[in-house]
Amino acid sequence: MTRLSLLTLALMFAPAVAADKEKPKVEGKIYELRVYHVLPGRMDAMNARFRDHTCKLFEKHGMKLVGFWQPTDPKEKDKKLIYVIAHASKDAADKSWAAFRADPDWIKARDASEKDGKIVEKVDFTYMNPTDYSLLK
Repeated sequence: MTRLSLLTLALMFAPAVAADKEKPKVEGKIYELRVYHVLPGRMDAMNARFRDHTCKLFEKHGMKLVGFWQPTDPKEKDKKLIYVIAHASKDAADKSWAAFRADPDWIKARDASEKDGKIVEKVDFTYMNPTDYSLLK
């Protein structure tokens, strides 16, 4: 992931957190930034899959959702889905992902959402530790 992409995410995410310090902080020791590169014409299917299935399954497997974004750039908005998940540790993340990928409900939802073709071209991900001055710890 480029430095510009991380900076863009930080700028998109920070105002929402800073404006609402009264909300409870997301519990987690590490964060995972994921960028899904969506195949042309498949963003509606991608959003429907997350909205209707994936988010619930993430929670079921111990992954805490922080937020989801799409780029504001018209050339990129239908090509990328960006999100952040909080995990207790890298080991917990590995276990959660393994359980998620093996979950029959996920396999069924994935297969149904891809009946008209694949959705995701590739996924970039980065595990991150918050700094001592981060609003999220």
